[in-house]
Amino acid sequence: MNKKKFFCLLIHSVLLCFALISCIGNSTDITYEFTQVRMGNIERTVSSSGTIHPVSTVRVLSQMSGKVEKVYVDFNDPVRRGDVLAELNTDVLRLRREQQYAAVQKARANYRLQLISYTNQAVMAERNLISEFELLTSLTNLENLEADMSVAEANLRVIDTEINQHAFILSPIDGVVLDRRVNEGDSVSDSSAGATASLFTIAENLQEMQIEANIGELDVSSVYRGQSVRFTMESLPGRRFTGVVDNVRLVPILINNVVSYTVIIRVENHDGSLLPGMTSAVEFIVARSEDTLLVSNSALRYMPTDLSEGEIEEILFNADLEYMTEDERVRAIEERNHALAQAAQAANAAQNQGFNVFSMLTGNTRNVRAVAVQGQARSREGVRYLWFLNDQGSLEAIRVSTGIITGSTTEIFALQDIEGRQFISRERQ
Repeated sequence: MNKKKFFCLLIHSVLLCFALISCIGNSTDITYEFTQVRMGNIERTVSSSGTIHPVSTVRVLSQMSGKVEKVYVDFNDPVRRGDVLAELNTDVLRLRREQQYAAVQKARANYRLQLISYTNQAVMAERNLISEFELLTSLTNLENLEADMSVAEANLRVIDTEINQHAFILSPIDGVVLDRRVNEGDSVSDSSAGATASLFTIAENLQEMQIEANIGELDVSSVYRGQSVRFTMESLPGRRFTGVVDNVRLVPILINNVVSYTVIIRVENHDGSLLPGMTSAVEFIVARSEDTLLVSNSALRYMPTDLSEGEIEEILFNADLEYMTEDERVRAIEERNHALAQAAQAANAAQNQGFNVFSMLTGNTRNVRAVAVQGQARSREGVRYLWFLNDQGSLEAIRVSTGIITGSTTEIFALQDIEGRQFISRERQ
């Protein structure tokens, strides 16, 4: 017997021995549970929660202090730009106006009198009847009285502006009154005096709303502008709404050492069912596939317990061969046979030293399989295996590539038509 035949005989003998040991050690009958590959739709989402707000709101403040005489609008009232929202009492202002008007009249009279005096003194100065100093003093008095008259007239205009404009609190935009925090008889303060409380809050447009949602730092990389969003409301059961990501704010929010980011989602509200302050459950659609092959995740996780490591590697190697070209198959088989021959030689040399012959053989088999598969084109997110029983009742596997993965289902791609086929999901003894 030549050396090559001896090595082959040794390899087959070792494999046969371990197969018998495996059968003896697994004499318990095993039954399988199966799952079916089906066509369907799948999507991967990121979940969050958010609060609905108007896209734009304006806070209306008072520009003067006073008592509220009348309030013309209430909550939810539509308003147009320039509409009067409230009116302040102007009785005191009108009295001040009378006083200021009298001051203006006095300033004008003084100015006219000084103007006549200066004119006369200018004539006298031409005739050298008064000194230049006296003429200059008269001119200065005239200019001072003119300035006093201008100040008095400006103060009168300020009071007129307060009476005719600031006493009327107007809407700065077209919109809807969301909030009213003033009643008739209340006293309000000028906003420039440091008071920041708004009298009214007006939403510019309730036909378009936005959701402010918080996304954790682990998921924010999956969210981008223009991304489709689906959300539901506890207050509106049975209804689903859609929106689009408008912005991902870069300022982090730190709460209890947890970092999150605010995402702004634009939504349509044509029927007015979405109200400010409502809480929504939001799902960001990260990836979606339609009419694709789907299988249970348990089938992809399954690994036989009644086969030896070498048998599993052999079956998976044969499954990988289907993804190779003819030349790649020939090369992979040659490399495997060469590795097995080298393992047999090493096993024969080490047999007297007590080494584990089978582990050496299967270890080299795994290396060959890894080399054979390494250069093959694989699909999007990885390579997995599905196990099934052939017509003889023996275990076999096919190789698939995975796509979108959810908590219970995975999108798969395969060379064979496997729609409707049954694959092992778990064992029962």
